[in-house]
Amino acid sequence: MQLNDPAVWTARYRAVREHSLALAAPLSDEDCGAQSMPDASPIKWHLAHTTWFFETFILEAMEGDFQPFHPAFRVLFNSYYNGVGQKHPRPQRGLLTRPPMAQVRAYRVDVDTRIAALIGSGLDADARSRLAALLTLGLQHEQQHQELMLTDVKHLLAQNGLYPEYRAEPLPAAAPAAAIAWLPFDGGVTQIGYDGDGFCFDNELPRHRQFVEPFALASRLVTNGEYLAFIEAGGYRDAGLWLAEGWDWIGAQGLDRPLYWHRGDDGQWHEFTLMGLQPLDPHRPLAHVSLFEADAYAHWAGARLPTEAEWEHAARSAGVKPGAPPPLPHPGGATPPEALHDMFDHCWQWTSSSYAPYPGFRPAAGAIGEYNGKFMVNQYVLRGSSCATPAGHARASYRNFFPAGARWQFTGIRLAR
Repeated sequence: MQLNDPAVWTARYRAVREHSLALAAPLSDEDCGAQSMPDASPIKWHLAHTTWFFETFILEAMEGDFQPFHPAFRVLFNSYYNGVGQKHPRPQRGLLTRPPMAQVRAYRVDVDTRIAALIGSGLDADARSRLAALLTLGLQHEQQHQELMLTDVKHLLAQNGLYPEYRAEPLPAAAPAAAIAWLPFDGGVTQIGYDGDGFCFDNELPRHRQFVEPFALASRLVTNGEYLAFIEAGGYRDAGLWLAEGWDWIGAQGLDRPLYWHRGDDGQWHEFTLMGLQPLDPHRPLAHVSLFEADAYAHWAGARLPTEAEWEHAARSAGVKPGAPPPLPHPGGATPPEALHDMFDHCWQWTSSSYAPYPGFRPAAGAIGEYNGKFMVNQYVLRGSSCATPAGHARASYRNFFPAGARWQFTGIRLAR
């Protein structure tokens, strides 16, 4: 990986950075400073942290006369890099009323200007290669945060009884969903992991062999209407469908529906979206369910969740590739039967696979090595991508991961058997 064309790298860098600001544009400064739960971060923090990444891992290491934009930002906007030093507590990011948004925007301008100067400077070949690798990682990191910006602000706005819109656009009704077709895949030894095409995170390495038994995968994602049938059949009241921890989890929280579903006094169901409160569309893919809910539904439907190896094997065998997310940040509508659809661009799909290292996995040296490996415990793998994933960020080997109770991402269900 080389930095052979500074103009191309500068344009690529600018495009990603400007997209983050575009995502924040519909929001007020008050919207950008609030934090709705410990797992979510304020938009202001996302904008600052992604800038901190470039300042800390590139400018501090490669700029000859490096001076931080603000010395306190090193702690305030460090996320989880213990190798860098102290961190502001994650649950208290919403208390950072200072710096104001104007200063965060100035921080971005300052760092962007210095990164552009570094790209255009006369670095030797080794330094150019190192810079290209760090820029690539930093831009991929920012794209991850762009998805989080949408899901975090959705959770924030959902706490407001006004049900405010992030985007004031109508969400059109989906066409009726075709019946699920069960698509068979041969078993045997298959190759799993990064195949050498483009970028990958370290948790996608190394590519390795894995045996899978013959299996079938559902042609599409589970819809709102299908999950509503599970609810109406008493799915949240039947302990026999649930993992023990999941049954305790819904009992402790009093849950009986997916996140963002609301039932009015008239008995009609609605769903909060980034376009405000909408009538529940039975034909759209279900979103915002936990692993516990996905697993319980699968049992009720006489199926199961796929393993991550089955999911990747199916995607590669069928030649399915990411496209573009829907025009509005919400899962799209129905797709034709008899083919593998919605693998990307609509909802992340829970698998039954615990998030663990691949055989031979080795994290990078230093603080950069903290990116993925240290989270390989008490989490489950999700595959695909969602309607909030930036275009060009998804691939078949991508391994997303969250705890079993996480629901605020666009997480859906694809069945296997």
